Amino acid sequence: MLLGLLALTSAPAHAAPAGIRVTDGRVVESNGNPFVMRGVNHAHTWYQSQTRSFADIKALGANTVRVVLASGQRWAANSAQDVASVVDRCKANKLICVLEVHDTTGYGEQSGAATLDQAADYWIGLKDVLAGQEDYVVVNIGNEPWGNANHAGWTDATKRAIVKLRDAGFRHALMVDAPNWGQDWSNTMRDNAASVFAADPDRNTIFSVHMYGVYDTAAEVQSYLNHFVTNKLPLVVGEFGHDHSDGNPDEDAVMATARSLGIGYIGWSWSGNGGGVEYLDMVNNFDAASLTTWGNRFFKGADGIAQTSREATVYSGGTGGDTQAPTAPGAPKASGVTSGSVTLTWTASTDDVGVTGYEVVRVEGSTRTVVATSATTSATVSGLSANTAYTFAVRARDAAGNRSADSATVQVTTQPGGGTPGGSCAVGYRATNQWSGGFQGEIVLRNTGSAPVSNWKLEFAFADGQRISNMWGGTAAQSGGAVTVTPASYTSTVPAGGSVTLGFLATKGSANTAPARFTLDGAVCSAL
Repeated sequence: MLLGLLALTSAPAHAAPAGIRVTDGRVVESNGNPFVMRGVNHAHTWYQSQTRSFADIKALGANTVRVVLASGQRWAANSAQDVASVVDRCKANKLICVLEVHDTTGYGEQSGAATLDQAADYWIGLKDVLAGQEDYVVVNIGNEPWGNANHAGWTDATKRAIVKLRDAGFRHALMVDAPNWGQDWSNTMRDNAASVFAADPDRNTIFSVHMYGVYDTAAEVQSYLNHFVTNKLPLVVGEFGHDHSDGNPDEDAVMATARSLGIGYIGWSWSGNGGGVEYLDMVNNFDAASLTTWGNRFFKGADGIAQTSREATVYSGGTGGDTQAPTAPGAPKASGVTSGSVTLTWTASTDDVGVTGYEVVRVEGSTRTVVATSATTSATVSGLSANTAYTFAVRARDAAGNRSADSATVQVTTQPGGGTPGGSCAVGYRATNQWSGGFQGEIVLRNTGSAPVSNWKLEFAFADGQRISNMWGGTAAQSGGAVTVTPASYTSTVPAGGSVTLGFLATKGSANTAPARFTLDGAVCSAL
């Protein structure tokens, strides 16, 4: 699996850090502008011919790419020439380049894994290539550099590697991954982060946690991330996914909490996973036009790349970067109105640099709620209630994150619901357990038709602010109250007369009203 399972004495005074740096617990650019990483992991060392990936990752809105490299202990080392080419591709595509050595993964448990000291030697061998790139490159010393055995050794080994690089003249921002295969379930990095940060003569070290099965509840995600923010220690989520063999991570909580706290995240991974975790691919076969369920969630879902990524100002010029917003799009026109969805189209915006995407917002008085995003001039809004009036507008976004004014609005009234148009489904819904702030739910989807239903899409909407954090039997993507569920491999086909059962965990407020309506592939389902 490509997913990386990755006696200090007083130091002499060093020059001030150059380029990307840590200020008051936050990552900033050399001009002092905050920089929040919104990026993608790319397994370059195993797929060196996939050079188009950098442009494709940028085109989908990322501002950072974390690049897998090898130092020679487990995989053939990436040459200085290759690393220089990687940096050039990052810069050509206006991406901040986080370079990581993968050979350290799981040291102490993984046979042949490199030490952090060996990783530091590899970086020192690249000093001539990386010198002068401090505005564009972060050096991630070693991926998941300690397994679960003897993980306390991580602290001193990390300090020594940092000092070794500083003594060699590296002024770059450094990034250090947590032990426990990156997940820090022992809180070794959390509890020692302050002393590790102080060990850096430049005070320019960023911490990275990898959030997989250990972080399967919102409470765990929020507790860990908040600890670093509260203590003014710089943190990014260097890897995470929507599922994993060690448990079901709460990707919604990771993305929402990172957004609310203003910290970075980098999802695993663009493409090329194997060993049973192919579901972590964001695109199929390195094809940017073929997003997977995880890729669609990551790039286009709530708190995802399209909504939250801002290009580094080093690529925009000046101290403030691109500050000119796009023009407002044309008024949207509605078509294909059903009881639960509508398609909107509009004329394009213009921008001095370039429009990168659009947001469709529901207008309710002075409130604007993003209900869909699109890279083109059309979008389908789903999860709507039957026989209900809605008002929508569209706004444009450029690469620097500037948003246009709202377009003129369009009013749409959905068709009456009821019945089963083309009827072939029935749904049962219930809350199986509830507690303060959350609940567990169950959805039974029955195929009432005479033919199997495959690769289905189930849609419904919550009315009381409920938000799904984990789901089994399917994958949930949520935007506002609207939820779209696609199947897991083992529920992808519902035989005629058969059913599948989905379970989920969700947060809630004081009210927890059941969804009033479910549609399967656009057809309204009856109630079980």
